Amino acid sequence: MASHRRPKQPNRARVTVLTTAAAAAVVLSSQAANAAPSEKPSKGEVKAKVDKLYQEAEQATEKYNGAKEKQEKLQKEISTIQDNVAKGQQELNELRDGLGSMASAQYRSGGIDPSLQLFLSADPDDYLDKASALDQLSTQQVDALKEIQEKQRELAQQRSEASEKLKDLSSTRTELGKKKTEVQNKLGAAQKLLNTLTTEEKAQLAEEEDRATRASEREVLKATNTDTGSSASVGNGSGRAGAAFAAAQSKLGTPYVYGATGPSSYDCSGLTSWAYAQAGVSIPRTSEAQTGAGTKIYSASQLQVGDLVFFFNDLHHVGLYAGNGQVIHAPRSGTVVRYESMNTIGGPFMFGVRV
Repeated sequence: MASHRRPKQPNRARVTVLTTAAAAAVVLSSQAANAAPSEKPSKGEVKAKVDKLYQEAEQATEKYNGAKEKQEKLQKEISTIQDNVAKGQQELNELRDGLGSMASAQYRSGGIDPSLQLFLSADPDDYLDKASALDQLSTQQVDALKEIQEKQRELAQQRSEASEKLKDLSSTRTELGKKKTEVQNKLGAAQKLLNTLTTEEKAQLAEEEDRATRASEREVLKATNTDTGSSASVGNGSGRAGAAFAAAQSKLGTPYVYGATGPSSYDCSGLTSWAYAQAGVSIPRTSEAQTGAGTKIYSASQLQVGDLVFFFNDLHHVGLYAGNGQVIHAPRSGTVVRYESMNTIGGPFMFGVRV
């Protein structure tokens, strides 16, 4: 027998939801169809964003350099302390062996005095606290015991110092890792932006940089060939500054690599510290620390060839003055050591330092 059941009616709430969703989909489709396609950023916009990312990467690089330098310093200090502890422990063992020899001699001559048994205990401090027993010890024994006490205190202090430095080293390594990641992320973002440019646009940017570099080279040559008597325009530095400048010149065309100090690649402060090292002068590793390497010069007109020159408010970029308003420096990732006008560095000139 056929069934005469009425078909089940759809849930009214479900119908409402489906209807609303369908309407929304129609609206979104209409909006998508009418919306203008997203415009590709211009070459100039890409360059501006990339330059900003490179500046941020260099800021992080200098922090990375500082953490790396601190790590190396801590490792050397910890190694020295550990060597001293090992040496001190050996001396302490020898002192205790000496006391054991005294005890053996006393035993052979008639037995060990009870006071000497205390004297050879694991806790000499506890023994010395028992002042009533001191008169039973010879002067030699008292002096030997005091020497052991002093050595124990010294070793305890050194071990405590090593422990604190190991904690500091651990946190420094963590900071180093964070800064390295930050630099890599900034450089990756910059490369991703550059990849949006066409081959022609990339070639245009490269040509613009080449023209600027050639113009800067001409200015440096003018300074070299001009003998006006003005230290600000003379292209050949003298003394240590001249030797540092010549060393930097020998690295023109060498690639920039963050954290590098030569001889096959450099970052900005890596180049300046390496150049001065070739002149027999040790200056700090980071750009910020290098600001304290000599006398500050706030007027660009007073700069001499080989002076350190610092840019940006946080002093994260440094180069060497090359004369005629030019610097020789390691600019950023993707570039090489080159001459550049102080006006096109990307950040304000803050001051120079005469090492």
